[in-house]
Amino acid sequence: MPGLVELAYTTGGGVVGAALTNYFTKVQERRQLRAEVYRRLEAARAVSGGVREIRIGLPPNTLPSRKTLADALGIVAVLEDGTDAHRALREALSELLTAVLVAGIPRRVADFAAGAHERVLEAATATTVDRRLGGVPGANAEQLTQAAQSYRAETTGLLLAVLWHPWRARLRTPGRIRQLRVAVHALHLQQEEAVAALTRAEQAETLHRRLDPDGTLRETWFEDRLP
Repeated sequence: MPGLVELAYTTGGGVVGAALTNYFTKVQERRQLRAEVYRRLEAARAVSGGVREIRIGLPPNTLPSRKTLADALGIVAVLEDGTDAHRALREALSELLTAVLVAGIPRRVADFAAGAHERVLEAATATTVDRRLGGVPGANAEQLTQAAQSYRAETTGLLLAVLWHPWRARLRTPGRIRQLRVAVHALHLQQEEAVAALTRAEQAETLHRRLDPDGTLRETWFEDRLP
């Protein structure tokens, strides 16, 4: 039977050993969480900037509540493998938000990062439409894409700062959030100008003729919606 000194040593060693095990487990968990955030960020980036083509989609949505250029024009932005880019991005952002929230990143930081990917996708769609039309005056699609990518880089930078140095970033986050609000407001106005130029009636008609020369897809739009 151990004496008091031996017992104290053994118990202390056990406590220290447990503490070390717990520490290394947490470190490993943090690494895994960070790695998962990086994976989800890369997946969202690949989708938002991966538009390769556009095709005829559902009938144009002319309601004021429309959310995307694709809805307004009745088209679908597709990735290289033919996947609907907007649908793929929704799935990617859902997984990204889950990863960043589990990693302890504040929701508002996560929302800015997710919204930036949506902005990049909208700009990529606008650029693809603009190229199809041969360059529309006032669209400035290339500049919009550059601005959206710059905004995405800023939001991603904030997210990663909070991920790696949460306590240090806490003091700087409010100021960076204010800067992002100003940036996204300017980007939104630029995006609205592009959408207005690309969705003019003559532009939309030209685009649809080029995407569907014989008109067969457009003819079935309203037939499919009949009761």
